[in-house]
Amino acid sequence: MTKPLSGRIAVVTGASRGIGRAAALALAEAGAHIIALARTQGALEALDDEIRAKGSTATLVPVNLKDLDALDRLGASIYERWGKLDILLGNAGVLGELSPITHIDQPVWDEVMQVNVTANYRLLRSLDPLLRVSDAGRAIFLTSGAAHKCTAYWGVYSISKAALEALVRTYAAETLKTNVKTMLVSPGPLRTNMRAKAMPGEDPTTLKTPDELAPHILKLALPSWNETGKIYDFTQGGKLLTPQLPA
Repeated sequence: MTKPLSGRIAVVTGASRGIGRAAALALAEAGAHIIALARTQGALEALDDEIRAKGSTATLVPVNLKDLDALDRLGASIYERWGKLDILLGNAGVLGELSPITHIDQPVWDEVMQVNVTANYRLLRSLDPLLRVSDAGRAIFLTSGAAHKCTAYWGVYSISKAALEALVRTYAAETLKTNVKTMLVSPGPLRTNMRAKAMPGEDPTTLKTPDELAPHILKLALPSWNETGKIYDFTQGGKLLTPQLPA
């Protein structure tokens, strides 16, 4: 059977667990070579074993996304080895603390903004030339309904996701006349470590899993995907949301 991503190269951040791991496996099963970024070497090696079991291959990159110089080097390394990048999945993110915004300590604020926003900006800056070389570059980023709800005590996370959405939508506008398609994915509540940290009293068995989301991310990564600059809402069965000015 023909694999729709055969010969294509995909960068996945936060690839060792949760949504990133599930998406990396789905992309690999579809034939993509996975460049897997995560902080933990052991978890990356376990992912590599699973990818190989699916008949695909991976390049493991143990890295902390706060190491911005490493993200610059990533682009150079991919260019030297493959000369292009077909898929960027910006999945990695941190919650920070659920607390009144006036009680957030500076180090917490800085980490959330650096991982959720600045790292994705640096990834785009580093990898944009490679995505443009692809005949069907795809840039996909994980957002959250928190970006719009602005719920009390979720401030630092909400603000970071709102900033991420502005970053991604701006990039989509700037690549509108290219082969690059850029999408945001709003997964809703899933059975992940981040969700458990945010909602410790919640029964995780009532939630959908990252494995259920992964095929939807795969769909956005295909060369046949033609939408850009929109939010793919998994909670509404894949409804495409078009951001707009307040009424």
